[in-house]
Amino acid sequence: MVFLLILSLLFVQTPSPSVSVDEKSQQIIDRAIATLGGPKYLGVQTVIGKGFFTAFKDGMTQLPARFLDYIQYPDHERTEFVGGGIRTIQTNTGDTGWVFDGGPKKISDQTPAQVEEFKRGIRTGLEYLLRGYWKKEGGKITYVGRREAGLAKRNDAIRLTFPDGYWVEYEFGAKDNLPSKIIYKRQRKDPDSGDMVETTEEDQFFKFIEMDGVTSAWVIDHFINGKQASRINYESVQYNQRFADDLFTKPANIKAIK
Repeated sequence: MVFLLILSLLFVQTPSPSVSVDEKSQQIIDRAIATLGGPKYLGVQTVIGKGFFTAFKDGMTQLPARFLDYIQYPDHERTEFVGGGIRTIQTNTGDTGWVFDGGPKKISDQTPAQVEEFKRGIRTGLEYLLRGYWKKEGGKITYVGRREAGLAKRNDAIRLTFPDGYWVEYEFGAKDNLPSKIIYKRQRKDPDSGDMVETTEEDQFFKFIEMDGVTSAWVIDHFINGKQASRINYESVQYNQRFADDLFTKPANIKAIK
């Protein structure tokens, strides 16, 4: 009993991460959640999305690849790509991940850099903000102000700052409350010099569609330093569908891949 009492006192005295959000930012977040479906949106645990992924190079579209994406919140994702007759699978589960390359027909563990890239994608994503995952890291949200966003349109911008100084900005339509943009910086290797350089990256959301009481963007454009780098175009989205138990498990061999 004494041992348990000491443990409970230590637990109570251990400070939790300091999180904060100003009143204006909280109102913007609450309105966005309500617009996207409220309790139904927050109740989504899994998503299955199908569509096309298109890369851009020097402003020109490349050949699109068909994708099938499985998401289980907060940190499980499996994405299958088919392009040029070759199937590729990228799967992440928290701090681990594996890749199947259909060209050489090879299964391999993801590199630390690939895992970190996945985790960065989660950290800068819309769900990370609206579902409150940022609170576990002790983040702070502040209202930035209103920005012009096209003809007769303005966005409300809020900034999420983490204790390590990293920040992500989110913009929501001032009138429709829909997510409009996500802006952040990151380090990338310059393809010409090979040096690591800081880039400004931006996701823009379009074509909002409601399915089963949940609204989401079916077109997502990604920009690097103001130039479009890719487009995700969904053809279908399903919520809260059950997955096979081994969907995220690394196969023992090529024949075990489903």
